[in-house]
Amino acid sequence: RALLAVSLNLMALLFSTTAFITTHWCEGTQRVPKPSCGKEKKTNCLNYSGNETANETNQNVVHYSWETGDDRFLFRYFHTGIWYSCEENINAAGEKCRSFIDLAPASEKGKTIQSRLLPLLQIALVLFLVVVPCQGKRYSPSTQGPPRVLWLSVVSEVLYIMLLVVGFSLMCLELFHSSSVIDGLKLNAFAAVFTVLSGLLGMVAHMMYTQVFQVTVSLGPEDWRPHSWDYGWSFCLAWGSFTCCMAASVTTLNSYTKTVIEFR
Repeated sequence: RALLAVSLNLMALLFSTTAFITTHWCEGTQRVPKPSCGKEKKTNCLNYSGNETANETNQNVVHYSWETGDDRFLFRYFHTGIWYSCEENINAAGEKCRSFIDLAPASEKGKTIQSRLLPLLQIALVLFLVVVPCQGKRYSPSTQGPPRVLWLSVVSEVLYIMLLVVGFSLMCLELFHSSSVIDGLKLNAFAAVFTVLSGLLGMVAHMMYTQVFQVTVSLGPEDWRPHSWDYGWSFCLAWGSFTCCMAASVTTLNSYTKTVIEFR
C-alpha cells in the first residue's frame, strides 16, 4: 500500500506539473473576418470583384463580394492555458500567443468573479492560512483592494504542486528510511495530511480557473471571444492529478490506520 500511495502521488505530481505549464485547458474555435485577397493570400480570403490586382491598384473602384453570412468569416483554432492563449495565425503559418492574464477583464476581477467565487475564495483563504501561517503584518481587507482571482488560482496551483512534492518526499522517507514503527507512523500521518491539503487546494484552484475562463469568454476582448469551446487534455490532466492525489491520501490513511491497529 505504501508503494501504491507513492506511485499515485508521483502520477498526481507529474499530471499537475504538465497541466500547469501547458496551454490546452480549454480549446475551440474563434470566428474572425476573412482578410482581403492579395499577392501572398490566395485562399481563405475575400476576393472583391473577382480581381485582387484591381483591389490593390485602384482605390476608387467600388468593391463587392458574393460571400455572405458565415462565408465571410474564418473559424480559427485556439487553445488556452493558465499562462497563455494561442490561436491559429490566419495570415502566416504557425500560431500567435498572448498572455491569458491580460485577456481576463480587469473590471470583473474584483466584482463579477468575486461574487461568483466568494465561497471558493473563503475555502482557499482558510487553506492558505492553514498551510502557510501568516507572519509579520496581518492581512487587512480594507487596505489590500479587490482580490485578483486569476492570480489566486495561479498561487493555489503552485501551492498544490509544492504540497504534492512535500507529501511525496514524506512517503518516500517512510517507505525507504523509516527506522522504527513510530517514526513510520509519524511520517505516514504527515504525508496523509499534506496530501489531503494539496488535493483540496488543487480542487479550489481548478474551479477558480474554470470560472475565470467562463467570465473571460463572456466579457473578454472582442477579437478573442470563442465561437465554440470545450475543455482540453490539460484540463483532464489537472483533474486526473486531483483524483490520483486523493487516492494517494486515502491509501496513506488506510495504511496508517492498519498499522496503528496492528501495533496495538
